[in-house]
Amino acid sequence: MIDLRNEFIMAPVKTGYSDKNGFVTKKHLTFYKARSKYIGAIIPEPLYLDKGLRELPTQMGIDNDEKLDGLIKLTDTIHQDGAKAIAHLNHPGRMVNPKIPGNYFVSSTDKACENGGAKPTALDAVGMQKIKNLFVQASIRAEKAGFDYIEIQFGHGYLFAQFISEAVNDRNDEYGGVFENRIKFPLEVLDAVEKATNLGIIARISGDEMTPNGIKIDEMQKFSKILAKKGVDAIHVTAGTVCATPPWFFQHMFVPKGKTWQLADKIREVINIPVIYVGQINEFKDINKIKKQAKGSFIAVGRPLVADPDFIGKYLGEVIGNVRPCLACSEGCLGGVKSGKGLGCTVNPLVGKEDFVLEKTQKQKNIAVIGGGLSGMTAAITLKQRGHEVTLFEKNKLGGQFNLAFLPPHKQSLVKIIDYLEKEITDNHIEVINKEATLGDFIQYDEILIATGSIPQIAPIEGLKDYFWAEILEEHNIPENTRSLVIGGGLIGTEVANMLLSKGNKIFIVEMMAEVARGMEMIERKLTLKAFQNENINIFVNTKVKKISGKKVYIEGENFKQTLEDIDHIILATGMKSYNPFSNDIFEKPVHIIGDANKVGKAQDVIENAFQTALTI
Repeated sequence: MIDLRNEFIMAPVKTGYSDKNGFVTKKHLTFYKARSKYIGAIIPEPLYLDKGLRELPTQMGIDNDEKLDGLIKLTDTIHQDGAKAIAHLNHPGRMVNPKIPGNYFVSSTDKACENGGAKPTALDAVGMQKIKNLFVQASIRAEKAGFDYIEIQFGHGYLFAQFISEAVNDRNDEYGGVFENRIKFPLEVLDAVEKATNLGIIARISGDEMTPNGIKIDEMQKFSKILAKKGVDAIHVTAGTVCATPPWFFQHMFVPKGKTWQLADKIREVINIPVIYVGQINEFKDINKIKKQAKGSFIAVGRPLVADPDFIGKYLGEVIGNVRPCLACSEGCLGGVKSGKGLGCTVNPLVGKEDFVLEKTQKQKNIAVIGGGLSGMTAAITLKQRGHEVTLFEKNKLGGQFNLAFLPPHKQSLVKIIDYLEKEITDNHIEVINKEATLGDFIQYDEILIATGSIPQIAPIEGLKDYFWAEILEEHNIPENTRSLVIGGGLIGTEVANMLLSKGNKIFIVEMMAEVARGMEMIERKLTLKAFQNENINIFVNTKVKKISGKKVYIEGENFKQTLEDIDHIILATGMKSYNPFSNDIFEKPVHIIGDANKVGKAQDVIENAFQTALTI
């Protein structure tokens, strides 16, 4: 039986905060401490069972007794404010990271993942016994370390799912073929763990792998009933496979919210043990909907607690304040882990720095911030919270160019960061002056922050006169059923092209480099390029636009020349450059240039830069 102080559980999110030996670090302790105050339980990141089974070089381990001291510190930290600790045990199988030296690869099959990865060895009886022993030893350590429950990963395309899924398991022995054979090895491991420990066990499953011939809900209903009979205490229902459908695995903004909840509903219909709901539960209305339709169930939130450690505290009314929103973009959380920097967040510059304390200024100043984009608003809010008087100048709408970021397909969630910052501006009583700032406006201020953003770089193309930039995405500008040329195939160019494509336009992309969609978050890039497999789009790489004459555009590659006829619209997306309309030496007072006005970057970069600059004043 799962006994928690409330129904909320923090889902496992990879942090990448360990050292290369898998030990718990201070960074882990401060990260989970900040998120344990109001939650019922925390599932820390997946714990590797063997050093040769790591997904990340800096993953936390439970593979030997040397780790116990650190794991005890971790569970003690989680327990301090009343939360319970759940050890998430997972064998990745063929999804072990091939870039980590010493890793080895086993599976139900000898087939590599269709999306890449190392070729595994199909497990034999000796190999399966070794895996049972790994789970048994990890379970014993979890109990010694003070964990309250164990969660075993049966889904997400990892080892046990590789046995269960018909799309992967091609065995012709007692562990392959019919459903009862395919679940046999996962259940043998479950039995071994149950005998080895007194801890309650949660099973995590993919209700649907969202891939042809993969795991589907009808089999997972049967599997869940078997798990319940075997004494499992709860079923944690997610979706997707890390191999074939990573957008579902990461619950990316490109997949529909609520599908995993429907799968959990289906599981709840056939069992009488608790079900854990998960997947883009990042707004209070999501929680209320699930609580209404699934009374007595548990609710798991992961990345929303990365964006705002007090997300549940604010829902419960224990913490006052606006919720810093999770955008489901995977840009900071996934991107930081993949790059080796560790877990970060697009909207929260304090992820991984939870011991930070915002210090009040010793000397209050009167400060002007010029520009109300993400960097300008972040700086203004931080300065005000530190005790300064702040005035924000913005001639147009607050949000700046980010008001265009949420217009492409599937990116509507990005508007939430603008809404949040605007509410913080209001709640902190920061004066906003809606005009273009001039030198005469700054006489009364002690210091100036310039957050005027960036502007498009204009390519030197003969005949280039009438063109759009990303503002073509605005509703009053966007055309339908036309022939449009996008010059530049980077982040902005591909997003614009994708939106125009969705409106029935014939699209031509001309890119100087060897590929398009450079700099795009990897899941969005993959899905965007998939959308580009369309007869209405033509992509020219290693190609330049040489001349424009009326509706004719002359392009040239290394070994060809071509004329594009009847082009109705031209969209210029050849990069951005910093924009600062002021000469710094004319202010005769301290000036700080922040955000894109300092260096063109992504949302996470400009928010971080603005925040850090505001701390220095």
